[in-house]
Amino acid sequence: MGIRVNLDVVMAQRKIGLTELAKEVDITMANLSILKNNKAKAIRFSTLESICEALQCQPGDILEFVKEE
Repeated sequence: MGIRVNLDVVMAQRKIGLTELAKEVDITMANLSILKNNKAKAIRFSTLESICEALQCQPGDILEFVKEE
């Protein structure tokens, strides 16, 4: 699996929806949904920074390394 994106978990903890976060981060809902559903192949540091700022979290709260079996 490699890197798992836990954006949905952090969003639920902060009680923020996809539409609200997309507006705050200035990213399309489609791209944010790809991240949220763990389908993204890459993320720009500037996008990660904006998400962390909006959710008041650290990158490690969103990204998790999962060892492949």
